[in-house]
Amino acid sequence: MTLTVVILTKNEEHHIARSLASVAAVADTCVVVDSGSDDRTVELAEAEGAKILVHPFVTQAQQFNWAIKQLPEETEWVLRLDADEVVTSALAAEIQEVLASLPAETRGVYVSRRMFFLGRRITWGGVFPVRVLRLFRHGYGHCENRWMDEHIIVDGDTTGFSGEIVDDNLNSLSWWTEKHNSYASREVVDILNQQYKFMPQESVAKLRGGQQAGIKRWIKDNVYARLPGGLRAFAYFFYRYVLRLGFLDGKEGTAFHVLQGFWYRYLVDMKLHEVRKYLENNNVDVETAIKNVLGIDLRPRAESE
Repeated sequence: MTLTVVILTKNEEHHIARSLASVAAVADTCVVVDSGSDDRTVELAEAEGAKILVHPFVTQAQQFNWAIKQLPEETEWVLRLDADEVVTSALAAEIQEVLASLPAETRGVYVSRRMFFLGRRITWGGVFPVRVLRLFRHGYGHCENRWMDEHIIVDGDTTGFSGEIVDDNLNSLSWWTEKHNSYASREVVDILNQQYKFMPQESVAKLRGGQQAGIKRWIKDNVYARLPGGLRAFAYFFYRYVLRLGFLDGKEGTAFHVLQGFWYRYLVDMKLHEVRKYLENNNVDVETAIKNVLGIDLRPRAESE
C-alpha cells in the first residue's frame, strides 16, 4: 500500500513544514501544487522532501483534480490535506494499521475534521467535528466541480476512520477576513449557477442515506437557500451561538461564530443581492454581472477544463 499526500499552496510558509511533518510517517510521497507563492513555501516544502508542481489557480476543485491527474498510475491511495491542516497521531496510526487491509471495493475513507480559531479549539456550536472524505483510491475519486465548499466524490464504497485532521491556521485575523471576503464572492458564483446553469456543477447533496457532508449540503441547498436573504444569516447564527451553545467557546469562539456563522453568511447574501440588482438594472448576462460586480472572470475556468 502506498499513500500520496496532495497539498495545494499559495504563500503558506507559516504552515507547510508543519503539515508535511504530520504525514511524514505515513506518506510515501508528498506532492505540493503551488500557484505562485512569493514567500518561502516552495523552499520549505522541498526541504521536507516534497515534490513540487506549479500550476495556475482557478478554483480549489480544478487545482486538485489537475493534481491527481499528474500522479503516476501506480499510485494507490491519495490523501487531500490543506496546508494549514495537520494529521493527528491517532489518524496517522490508523492509516498505518488499517488502510492496507481495507477490501478492494472500499474506495474512500471519511475522517473527522476539527478547527482551532485564534488558538482556541472550537467545541460548541454544532459545527465540529465534521466528517469529510479525504482518503481515496487513486482513479476512483475526484473533487466536485464547485467554486466553494467542494468535497471529494468517490466511485464505490466508503468507510470511516476515527482519527482526525485539525485545521489550525496561524495567520492574522486580517488575513482571515480578507480570505473570507474572497470566499463569499466565490460562493455567490455557485448560488447563481444553481439558478442560471452557466457551468457544469456536481453536488454531494444527498438527504436519504447520505453522509454528513451530503446531508448538510442538501439542507443548505433546499432549506437554507429558500429562507429570506440576510434573515437566514441571523437565524443560522442564533442556532449556532444560542441553541447549540456556541457562547461556551469563550472570546475566541464568539469571534468565530460571529464572523464565520453570521458575518460571512450575511456577506454572501449581500453580494448575491448586489449581483441580482446589477442584473435588473443592466442589460447583461449573469457571467458579465459576476465579472463586473465580484471581479471574477469565469473564462479562465472554461479554458482550464
